[in-house]
Amino acid sequence: MAYLNDHYFKLKAGYLFPEIARRVRAFSDEHPDLGKALVRCGIGDVTEPLPAAVIEAMHRAVDELAHRETFRGYGPEQGYEFLRHAIAENDYRKLGMDIADDEIFVSDGSKCDCGNILDIFAHQNRIAVVDPVYPVYVDTNVMTGHTGPADEFGAYEGLVYLPCTKANGFVPEIPKQRVDLIYLCFPNNPTGSVATRQQLQVWVEYALDSGAIILYDAAYEAYIVDPAIPHSIYEISGARDCAIEFRSFSKNGGFTGVRCGFTVLPKSMAALTSAGEKKKLHPLWNRRFSTKFNGVSYPVQRGAEAIYSEKGRQQVRTLVSHYLGNARILAESLRSTGLEVFGGQNAPYLWVAAPSGYSSWQVFDKILRDLQVVVTPGAGFGAQGEGYFRVSAFNSRQNAQEAARRFKELRW
Repeated sequence: MAYLNDHYFKLKAGYLFPEIARRVRAFSDEHPDLGKALVRCGIGDVTEPLPAAVIEAMHRAVDELAHRETFRGYGPEQGYEFLRHAIAENDYRKLGMDIADDEIFVSDGSKCDCGNILDIFAHQNRIAVVDPVYPVYVDTNVMTGHTGPADEFGAYEGLVYLPCTKANGFVPEIPKQRVDLIYLCFPNNPTGSVATRQQLQVWVEYALDSGAIILYDAAYEAYIVDPAIPHSIYEISGARDCAIEFRSFSKNGGFTGVRCGFTVLPKSMAALTSAGEKKKLHPLWNRRFSTKFNGVSYPVQRGAEAIYSEKGRQQVRTLVSHYLGNARILAESLRSTGLEVFGGQNAPYLWVAAPSGYSSWQVFDKILRDLQVVVTPGAGFGAQGEGYFRVSAFNSRQNAQEAARRFKELRW
């Protein structure tokens, strides 16, 4: 008989968002009339249509596939050159960062890459994650066998948790023990915090000194409006030698259902083999892509390329401005009830402190029951998330205004 991967059985009850969906479904079944009035401010899924420039480019690409002369079959696994060039040129080189076209790897999303990157790293690495944390960072390490079992609070043996609290502005401090892989995410999901240039410089210097590698999730960089806040880890001197960056077209171009993102892996980066020999990472990631991935579809990559056109940039700015406007409306409403609200200024998420005496799941249940609004309980993001809940600004303006109106009716 075949054997299973036992590491999956170490995973806690369920991935956060399916558990939210289960509770919402149960509420709707129990209260069908109220269920119809739900406003969802939980999962970070976009709601607005794709930019017109993207739609036009994808239509043209589909039309090309209708003719033998312009038909395309398998594309390069790492991404078509036109998109890799557009990314490297516009997101990096024009902004003073030395990133080559072939250091860009186009994928079906940064969530996937954050887990897939573990394929090229060994089991003996000491892994650090921020807390609260995007659950994918933790769960993919559990599935791969990089952790022991979880304790009663959901913390996994073998992981180093970096507390992100109100006291440190939700930006982690350097750990006292040695770590080899470090997950950082800014603008942060779930707290909406951002890291300054000085804070990132400290992390880069730590990684360079210790031989660690930073796995930098910049999926929300388009929401940074403060000119002093870095959009990329590669704005920091030395980061090319110690950091891998993940980005997505989901939250700027609305590609959550279209699926396209990319990883930046500089060719200068190296790590040790089990025999202690230093080897480059780039060829390994390239081999992983060539072996396990057949590439993102041609129409989708043409759509992603259109984001860098003049019209595409303007339309993306309009989308980002829309969601940040929702964040302001929701934040003002929540603050009017006396709640303490963080984030929402350079990020599409609000991180809200629960009233004294309420757990984060109790807040979730109360807001669902009393207001028919879906939020995300902070405990689902780790121990430091307890006592908070996340509110997503990804919504129509009408729904954001309706949620804000209902939040003003909160009574604890």
